[in-house]
Amino acid sequence: MKICSICNRISGNDQDHLDCIQKIRIENEDENFKQSIPEKLDLAKDTLSLGVEVKAILEHLTKENKKTD
Repeated sequence: MKICSICNRISGNDQDHLDCIQKIRIENEDENFKQSIPEKLDLAKDTLSLGVEVKAILEHLTKENKKTD
């Protein structure tokens, strides 16, 4: 038995819990996806075709990226 390094609970085997590992992997993928959205969409091109909600989300994510850089 071992303590899971992610959730700090007892693990029945000598490894971290599989669900903890998957949760961390998904969180990292989501963060990577969020970081790559402005790169995938060039906001300077044809912004008229994007909906107002999409524009607001992309602007928010772009601002969030600039704060962390």
